[in-house]
Amino acid sequence: MRSLFWLLTLAALAVGLAVAGRYNAGYVLLVMPPWRAEVSLNFFLLVAAVGFILLYCLVRLVSHTLALPRAVAAFRQRQRLHKATAAHFEAARLLQEGRFGHAMRSAEKAWADHPVPAVVALIGWRAAHSLRDAEREALWADRVRAADDQGFKSARLMVEAEFALEERRFADARTTLQALALNGGRHIAALRLALRAERGLGHWNEVAKLVRQLEKHKALTPEQALPLRSSVLREALRDLHGNKEGLLRYWRSLDTRDRVEPLLARETAQALIAANASAEAQQIIEQSLQKYWEEDLVLAYAECIDGDVIGRIAQAEKWLTQHPRDSALLLTLGRLCRQQQLWGKAQSYLEASLAIAPQRATHIELAQLFEQLENSALALRHYRATIEPSARFL
Repeated sequence: MRSLFWLLTLAALAVGLAVAGRYNAGYVLLVMPPWRAEVSLNFFLLVAAVGFILLYCLVRLVSHTLALPRAVAAFRQRQRLHKATAAHFEAARLLQEGRFGHAMRSAEKAWADHPVPAVVALIGWRAAHSLRDAEREALWADRVRAADDQGFKSARLMVEAEFALEERRFADARTTLQALALNGGRHIAALRLALRAERGLGHWNEVAKLVRQLEKHKALTPEQALPLRSSVLREALRDLHGNKEGLLRYWRSLDTRDRVEPLLARETAQALIAANASAEAQQIIEQSLQKYWEEDLVLAYAECIDGDVIGRIAQAEKWLTQHPRDSALLLTLGRLCRQQQLWGKAQSYLEASLAIAPQRATHIELAQLFEQLENSALALRHYRATIEPSARFL
């Protein structure tokens, strides 16, 4: 439709020019002494139009001829850029496939002509590191380092920290991550690397802080964070072994959520018991059991051997009304009653525990109880039960 419109327009214009030229009686007089020329106006206009077109074409031809070297250079630059981009993509793919030698060669092809060579240098650096090629790794690292002022400093520091952690150079990784933090790199990936570095160095207070930050940002699930917090607590307890005041001070410095975790509560209670602080250990276990009912924590309750044993028995009997068929609780009650020399109650609780879940620890407790009661026959029977294949270990 558009072509038809232009065809009709040109036809109308031609007809108009033909009619105008037919009735145009004008002429043009050209004088250049001693010559004189007279031509019709229509012919002059035609010659002028044709001359303008020819002059325009000539100027365009000269312009294109003069611009030809630049055009060829631009074309070649586009070709090099296209090849560099293709080599960049190829290097990235090969790196992910684990073909590090090929990835490094593709990165070398792309680096010189790539518009952002530092991006390619990062790929080459990782490939050289994976190949343990120290010379080329240093070369690629220098190329990345040269682009620090182009916004690649944080990326370089992250890679350096990661490589240092792989080589177990935890102090170097920590220093690098501190420089990254000053450069505004306190993101989740950096926090994860910092966690590995601090664990490697044994800085457990810093590990605890980083675990809390990662949990806050949902970078660690509670299930992932619990073993980390437990390892932090174990190391701290090891350093504070036998130091009652230090243990209590450290325990109070923990978050409320951490203080009711069964695993953390049990380890702290056992450390306090070893430091002759059974009363404090009892409080920790009771507070945790209010939130989480765990068998190991219930059994640790019987390890509190000093202080108010009668009060512990009373508390355990209250729990028994809520958990009447808990074999661990019955075993704990039997142990507490043995501590208080309540032989009859101890025997009844231990036998009830054994009836619910036959376990080696219960047989041992009963054997020791019967030894104290000078009933060697029953003691021997329970000792023999501990070596039977059907006896289950606690």
